[in-house]
Amino acid sequence: MGKVYDAIDERLREWIGAQALFFVGTAPSEGGHVNVSPKGPIDSFRVVDERTVEYDDHVGSGAETIAHIRDDGRVCVMFCAFSGPPRIVRLHGRGELAERRDPAGGVRGVVRVHVERISDSCGYGVPLMELVGTRPQRERWLASKDAEGLRDYVREKNTVSIDGLPAL
Repeated sequence: MGKVYDAIDERLREWIGAQALFFVGTAPSEGGHVNVSPKGPIDSFRVVDERTVEYDDHVGSGAETIAHIRDDGRVCVMFCAFSGPPRIVRLHGRGELAERRDPAGGVRGVVRVHVERISDSCGYGVPLMELVGTRPQRERWLASKDAEGLRDYVREKNTVSIDGLPAL
């Protein structure tokens, strides 16, 4: 059976830190496309306090999460146990973006979530999977761009969402 928690305690913090990746779900306030993004590596995710989490927002092919957070702020961060005992943890809350002035390092900003609801569920339907490693493509792609190339990419690909909402 699922449980609702009052806060992110030390046990939950440790469990979150042991997961290989997380997912972020958002939606615009009216119409438009719902978005779910896989995020990682997990070391970009931080528990700030019992009701606040944040993660580095890496340069990517789109900016749906940012646009949706700017539009209405609603966000759900989800973790699944792909090894060990089955479990899913969801952190529902309101997000904000602390934008970096220069995405040349590959990070556009930090998404901070003020958590309003913390819950878990059984996770029986999540398959057991083995983490083989991280993919090298992102690091190679970043290395192929100079600072100005990354800035141009963000201006070209991350200015608006697929629904035309302002992002970066």
